[in-house]
Amino acid sequence: MIRHFGLLLTVVVATLLACAGVVLAQSTENSRAAEDPAPSRSSQAAEKGRIIPDRYIVVLEDEATQTAERATQEVSQDAAEAAEQEAESVAGELTQENDLEVVRTYGNALKGFAAEIPAENLDDVRSDPRVDYVVEDREVRALAHNLPTGINRVDADLDTNSVDAGNGSGAVDVDIAIIDTGIHAHPDLKVRGGKDCSMDGKSTFSDDNGHGTHVAGTAAAKDNDVGGVVGTAPGARLWAIKVLRSDGVGTVSDVICGIDWVTATKQDADTTNDIEVANMSIGDSGSDDSNCGDTNNDPWHKAICNSVDAGVTYVVAAGNQSSDVSSRVPASYDEVITVSSLADYNGKPGGGARPTCGSNDVDDDFVSYSNFGSDVDIGAPGMCIKSTWLPVRKKGHKKPGYRTLSGTSTASPHAAGAAAAYKANKNPSATPDQVKAFMVAPANSEALGQAHTDSRGRHPEPVLQMDNY
Repeated sequence: MIRHFGLLLTVVVATLLACAGVVLAQSTENSRAAEDPAPSRSSQAAEKGRIIPDRYIVVLEDEATQTAERATQEVSQDAAEAAEQEAESVAGELTQENDLEVVRTYGNALKGFAAEIPAENLDDVRSDPRVDYVVEDREVRALAHNLPTGINRVDADLDTNSVDAGNGSGAVDVDIAIIDTGIHAHPDLKVRGGKDCSMDGKSTFSDDNGHGTHVAGTAAAKDNDVGGVVGTAPGARLWAIKVLRSDGVGTVSDVICGIDWVTATKQDADTTNDIEVANMSIGDSGSDDSNCGDTNNDPWHKAICNSVDAGVTYVVAAGNQSSDVSSRVPASYDEVITVSSLADYNGKPGGGARPTCGSNDVDDDFVSYSNFGSDVDIGAPGMCIKSTWLPVRKKGHKKPGYRTLSGTSTASPHAAGAAAAYKANKNPSATPDQVKAFMVAPANSEALGQAHTDSRGRHPEPVLQMDNY
């Protein structure tokens, strides 16, 4: 169910490196092995990310009128600008009084700011009547024109509109935000713009890690003659929201910056950049308070809820810890579409194909590393997925790159592209709640036992099917 106030989000895209004690990405690859079929033991035991010393996220009190506006999805651009101006004003006054160093302010998905706060002044900031709550900022890390098997398996080539994946023509008229490591320029991708929230000093949303580019290709690679791959929403306009640096590391405040930008773009009546869907192949430990973060003081949750209320559908990876998603965020939040990972090696239903890319998981069965639980909404192919990657150098020339990866982060963009295709082809005015309801409906998905199995008894959720999109 879509909640009409509060926030939702979490952070951790797939780092190409597994590190114990920090949040890890939702794919299983690392910097040296593109086809690692299972997450490392350290990623399964990952705790919340490292606390950034003296760095805090300050959430300001909401006005009653703003809460009412959010609940009716009538937040105006003027209201958002006023909220950001108020955040800047309060931040400025608190800086004078408490020697803060403000990093950034928010006014769309969240009213507040991130700042360096000296320990001796922290209690004074917390007790200010304009402040709702203050939480520590944390380090986050990336989770670790052939028709790809995943695209074939979900029948993106058999949908009911004229833009069928793999038919060599057409593009889906829709906008998708990839909140990740950025997106590198690639002939298979239509990148329209983006935002660099990574604070890496480069002032570019181009991907210098690879993970975000891979996710983007699965969601929206063009149906062209390049000879690479095609996405579930072929040729959709992509927006690169870079929240992690090249080393796959960022902070919660960076991710909120990205959500805030997506929300501002959605609310701007003067722009044609109407972002309908955002993919987050990221995750962290945590839980849903069923109140959009207002009960457990979770600014990630608050930001996502407000962005969903503005009309953005969020699709997220379930995670790779082989555990119940009730202990993972954002996967546990009701406001998002949470996607688990199915093994598929030949693009066909019914099982029987031999594993590829070093996998030991059975064809058309849910993979061993995928998180599970009642908060998971739908499954999608996430094993041995080929997609776009950083350029490769051959004979002295750079050529478009492609790479095969595994993880729930490669399953999530299948569903994100599907959600975008539904919005473009079936119901442009659909709310995020309606998008989710359509995707999981029996008429639009594959029930357990129809053409896939669940040998471990963990995954009653249906599998994505797009023949009715």
